Amino acid sequence: MKERFAIILAAGKGTRMKSALYKVLHPVCGKPMVEHIMNRVQEIQPTEIVTIVGHGAKRVQEQLGERTHYALQAEQLGTGHAVLQAASFLQGKKGTTLVISGDTPLLTSETLQALFEYHEDKKAAATVLTAHASDPTGYGRIIRDEAGTVLKIVEQKDATPSEAQVKEINTGTYCFDNALLFDALANIDTNNAQGEYYLTDIMEILKDAGDVVAAFQTADFTESLGVNDRVALAEANQIMRERINTTHMRNGVTLVNPKATYIDADVTIGAETVIEPGVYLKGKTTIGEGCQLLGQTQIVDSTIGSQVTITSSVIEESIVHDQVDIGPFAHLRPQAEIKEQAHIGNFVEVKKATIGKRTKVGHLTYVGDATLGEDINVGCGVVFVNYDGKQKHHTTVADHAFIGSAANLIGPVNLGKNAVVAAGSTITEDIPDDAMGIARARQVNKEQFASKLPFNQ
Repeated sequence: MKERFAIILAAGKGTRMKSALYKVLHPVCGKPMVEHIMNRVQEIQPTEIVTIVGHGAKRVQEQLGERTHYALQAEQLGTGHAVLQAASFLQGKKGTTLVISGDTPLLTSETLQALFEYHEDKKAAATVLTAHASDPTGYGRIIRDEAGTVLKIVEQKDATPSEAQVKEINTGTYCFDNALLFDALANIDTNNAQGEYYLTDIMEILKDAGDVVAAFQTADFTESLGVNDRVALAEANQIMRERINTTHMRNGVTLVNPKATYIDADVTIGAETVIEPGVYLKGKTTIGEGCQLLGQTQIVDSTIGSQVTITSSVIEESIVHDQVDIGPFAHLRPQAEIKEQAHIGNFVEVKKATIGKRTKVGHLTYVGDATLGEDINVGCGVVFVNYDGKQKHHTTVADHAFIGSAANLIGPVNLGKNAVVAAGSTITEDIPDDAMGIARARQVNKEQFASKLPFNQ
């Protein structure tokens, strides 16, 4: 097998996006477009990758890190000029070079692998990845002779009326003989409607030199989608979401309404899990087997065990162990950990806290900066008061404690095993094992006092 190289074109500003965010960093199903491309390129195992950057270069480098070399295209003079910027890394090397745009997130590694194999089988100097478009408007056209041989690629603005009728379009992805690529780049010019150095002109140059120029047509037109505006971005998200959902369903996950289920690219889900409409699974989230994720639940960058039920709740950067049930309307904020068989109920918020096995936090409660042991009952309306205006303070509750309703636990404070907090108490001191803490005023009834109040007159 010939040595493989890759050039990712990621220098365009993307003015049609009308965004302060650099175009290739706009997310599709939870990942920047250029990250999708980098992942697909890495799957074909090139020896070297060069990313051409321009506008927003620093942000792209922060995203892709050390997986690639970087070459700066300081002026946007066309795709041919962009590829030329990789010369300092690749010129003179023998092998096959993939050139791919950073705004085509729907391309698959299977298609790229097939493109390489077709290119090498044809012993081509250049092979363009094409697709059949029912409406080719806006795309470069693949012009062939009567025998089907590729003659050239014509951009939309340079096409004659007959050429504009051609429905085989250029996806903007190519394989080149690396040495011939950089030789040909020296011969392109700006004699076109855009006044730019077109990479596509290389096809005609190589053809005229007697080299083989080929075209490999993908069966799936959607892979060719380039994202240049918000409309195309929404379309790319929809197509990729359908792919992701289909994969999960084929792997044994039930999606009650796939069109109303939103799952990011890096999410993993175990078999026999059922997901109702309106659920969002984002980032690097993992869901175990046999879970029930009910309507309007949102889970971000979290790990969920098996046989967990989550109802209409929000979970962020948290860990939920097996056989837990959560919600409705609960909120797990970052660094919450819920141990096996625990219960987090209605309108409960947990932040930077561990809830032990079989512990129940039923409703209308805030647990922040705390460690709760096993088999604890937390009553309604309990507040773990963790902030004094300057610092956060930790509360620890040992196994089998019982916290009555409407209690305030003022951290830092420790509750021992089997400790009881009387309802309505504000606890500021530790409670030892097997003791009950009461911190409230004694009730006094004023006889006949209510009849003297103005609204009873």
